[in-house]
Amino acid sequence: MSAAPAQGLGRIIHSPACVAEGAAWLAANCPQMAHALEACGEVPLRLKPDGFPALLSAIVSQQVSVASAAAIWARVEAAGFADPAQVRAADDEALRACGLSRPKVRYARALAEAEVDYPALRLAPDEEIIATLTRIPGIGRWTAEIYAMFSLGRADVFAPADLALQESARMLYGLPERPSEKALRAMAEAWSPWRAVAARLLWAYFRVEKNREGML
Repeated sequence: MSAAPAQGLGRIIHSPACVAEGAAWLAANCPQMAHALEACGEVPLRLKPDGFPALLSAIVSQQVSVASAAAIWARVEAAGFADPAQVRAADDEALRACGLSRPKVRYARALAEAEVDYPALRLAPDEEIIATLTRIPGIGRWTAEIYAMFSLGRADVFAPADLALQESARMLYGLPERPSEKALRAMAEAWSPWRAVAARLLWAYFRVEKNREGML
């Protein structure tokens, strides 16, 4: 089944078939993307549930390793703090005991107190999603774009501030240096209406290239 517009919005990714459709479109329209797809094979779906836990997990993951983020998030969940009411009721010491830094404790509280209408975001235009989420302290545009891509399945959202995407684009397109966020955002316009699939493909290509480097 292909991705379909949701109530007049852009395409929504909801299955591996949607990603495959987008990857095929990218490969047909860009030789470099065709090369990346050949190198990577299947492009992962990477969808996850939306809501408060998804955004809090993204905050937890900021500026720490994948392993550290997983360990902290496990403690957050075990303590019951994947529930905004529990975060609001907790004192700072309880939140910090899970491994959250002082800034992240503030961000967790800000998110819990924001009372985001998560079901409404599912039907909001892409830029409205970004604007709504970035008003919350601790959530920048990158986090909002990642949420739109992977928790809401938006097919035409991209995260050009992501360093792995920048480095992957540099390798794939033979650029002399890593493109800036502004430059990569401009490059990504050519990948519309499948920019979120382009991001998935670039991340997959980045892993393939780094694994290849590790074998040398």
